[in-house]
Amino acid sequence: MKNFTDIMKQAKALQSKMETMQGELEALEVEGSAGGGLVRVTMGGKGAVKSVSIDPSLLKEGEGEILEDLIVAACADAKAKADRAAAEKMQAVTGGLPLPPGFSL
Repeated sequence: MKNFTDIMKQAKALQSKMETMQGELEALEVEGSAGGGLVRVTMGGKGAVKSVSIDPSLLKEGEGEILEDLIVAACADAKAKADRAAAEKMQAVTGGLPLPPGFSL
């Protein structure tokens, strides 16, 4: 039964590391940009948009559609960066342990 006890200890340690990682992701902020930096979006590590910065040159009549597209692109850029950061943190926590696709701890 010693192996089972070791497995349970490892599971508790992994759970603790996961909780720490979740806290780090909550505090993480990434910035995405589009249009050569004319639109910038700050996003939290879990995907919540925290701020949007728009260069005044885009705030002209008739530029609405371009601005909308740039905001979407900046959000996508920030989300991709947040996802990469989360994956790196997960890799560090699991020690490279291969987890099945969609498996969530």
